[in-house]
Amino acid sequence: MITFDDFKELIRSNRSYRRFDESRKIPKDVLESLVNLTRYCASGRNLQPLRYKIVCTEEGCNRIFPALKWAGYYQDWDGPEEGERPVAYLVQCLDTELTTNCLCDDGLQLEAITLGASSLGIHGTIIKAFNGEEVRTACDLPERYKPLYVLSLGYPAETVLMEDTDGSTDADIRYHRDNEGHHIVPKRPLNELIIC
Repeated sequence: MITFDDFKELIRSNRSYRRFDESRKIPKDVLESLVNLTRYCASGRNLQPLRYKIVCTEEGCNRIFPALKWAGYYQDWDGPEEGERPVAYLVQCLDTELTTNCLCDDGLQLEAITLGASSLGIHGTIIKAFNGEEVRTACDLPERYKPLYVLSLGYPAETVLMEDTDGSTDADIRYHRDNEGHHIVPKRPLNELIIC
């Protein structure tokens, strides 16, 4: 049985990474195993309407990359350079022939996938800012599947660190890079999250 401390450490390690070691590939069967985790997630109405397009070839990754926006707070950065790009993507899609509203399934499943990936030393970024038609074309998706999120994946080539904010409600929560190039993620302290 996993301990609470082990689980807390897994959650802490599950950060957004945007630079990867492109020389280390992720086998398709590992990606399928990550998608398989979603079968154990709760699902509104138990409808299970989400589907995943697995992209793990160099050609496929190169088709998807231009459709993505990488980091809203990094206005002068267009994403990782060649050699630091993701080696795989999971495109989460809603099967619109089942429903037009997946309720909270999308977030639950993405968290399950990223936690599973993190346990394997694989990390990524959940991307909502993308050109839907370009992603649809790049993945050759049938019309019934609406892309909701694109999860980039790879073995990290950067360090991501968390730091506590000062606890004020107007604290600066924008992620940034420090002088060593580390990706810094400010987090609000616990006392700010609990309503007294």
